[in-house]
Amino acid sequence: MARLNVTPTRMNLTSLKKRLETSSRGYKLLKDKQDELMRQFIELIRKNKDLREEVEGELSDSFKEFLVASAFMSPEFLEEAVSFPTQTVGVDIKTKNIMSVNVPVMEFKVDKQEGEEESIYPYGYAQTSAQLDEAIFGLNKVMDKLLRLAEIEKTCQLMADEIEGTRRRVNALEYRTIPDLKETIKYIRAKLEENERATITRLMKVKDMIAKEDVDEEEIEAI
Repeated sequence: MARLNVTPTRMNLTSLKKRLETSSRGYKLLKDKQDELMRQFIELIRKNKDLREEVEGELSDSFKEFLVASAFMSPEFLEEAVSFPTQTVGVDIKTKNIMSVNVPVMEFKVDKQEGEEESIYPYGYAQTSAQLDEAIFGLNKVMDKLLRLAEIEKTCQLMADEIEGTRRRVNALEYRTIPDLKETIKYIRAKLEENERATITRLMKVKDMIAKEDVDEEEIEAI
């Protein structure tokens, strides 16, 4: 704790009391925010872990199908089969507010090539293997989960940054600002009480001196 460098006056005492009240209220609000952020962060981490395991499993299955397909098809034909997509995929990113943190909300925007039928396969079926079809189907199926995983991981990163910033502010209030204010208020009160006692002592001495002078005057008049 460190005492603030202020003059010990009643005006400063009143000002510091208001600052202490505001700091205490701010500390409580920030602590509640930190606790809620931590709760939501832990919940998102669990979702992220489960979703990542699910996505990695589905991607692994699709890659295995690609390996099998590449064993049955020539590299040139395999490359030609997947070189002309039927869809152009973009990502629409919006934001939503979670405890003062703007987190992304992602959604695919699919533009079909003109004249193409609605299909995820950019090739005919005559000269391709069933494994390639399964691999393409599996990748198409996992894309939404991949986007959701990216959204959750970015949200976790932003919330972790906000938690760290909130934690620093909470610690600054708890261990520095509030103790310093309390110490300074205590010091000013002690100083004011000391000055008040000194003033009372001086007044009592003056009163005694005046009373003594009155007694001396009465004795002189009596003589």
